[in-house]
Amino acid sequence: MASILLKLKAKVERPLDASVISPDSFTGKSLQEIENLEMWRGNRKITLGEIFDVSGETSQKTEDITIEIEGDLPTARRIGKQMTSGKIIVKGKAGLYLGDGMKGGEIHVHGDADSWVGFDMRGGTIEIEGDAGDFVGSSYRGSREGMRGGTILIKGSAGSQVGCWMKDGVIRVERDVGLSAGGHMKGGTIFIAGNSAGRLGAEMTKGKVILMGKVPAILPSFIADEIQSKAKVSGEKIAGPFYTFTGDIIEEGSGKLFISVPNNTHLKYKEAYLL
Repeated sequence: MASILLKLKAKVERPLDASVISPDSFTGKSLQEIENLEMWRGNRKITLGEIFDVSGETSQKTEDITIEIEGDLPTARRIGKQMTSGKIIVKGKAGLYLGDGMKGGEIHVHGDADSWVGFDMRGGTIEIEGDAGDFVGSSYRGSREGMRGGTILIKGSAGSQVGCWMKDGVIRVERDVGLSAGGHMKGGTIFIAGNSAGRLGAEMTKGKVILMGKVPAILPSFIADEIQSKAKVSGEKIAGPFYTFTGDIIEEGSGKLFISVPNNTHLKYKEAYLL
């Protein structure tokens, strides 16, 4: 195994295009060649070595490379872009578009991450120890192509539109989410251990959203089905009971919402409409 350490020299104030920080980009290169990789800081082209001290050992095999980044990089964008294997560990904060187009491998962030984590993701695993911004596993503005595979785990909270236009894969959020989780969802699974701000599954057509916490209301375009004792996430059984809903009927959808019964007593009136 080859471990390459990138130690931040100084705080980066301007937006930094960090898309070259990927095991795929480092494969087969010497440490000096890695230092000479070009990046954009704001509107100026620089080298990776101007931002980081680079040390460690390299490899000819992408799957053997682990990149460790020391320092907060909230302005760094597209770390791990289109990576296929290997591992990236961020010992601090990460910026926008973490794992953009990721196809395989692992990314582990010890701090928070900004919006669009797992944008256009196809495979692999992203784990965030802290909070994430909006659009986790979602499509970019104007696109209908969200996450298509892989797993995203947020151990803190996430913002609005988690899994928007998602087609496949799994997103797990261990705390709360903002509005419209699962919006326009076409497949895959979203598991939320905390609360939702509302509008779960708006305009979804397929897929599954499981909520363990509270939600203010269920959209009227979802049909109350039944009460189930459990739900499943990647084969793991999650104990309920859950109210289940199908929708969004505005889109002729067959998506499923699993809503915790004990944490949503205000939805008890829905039991009169169960099939």
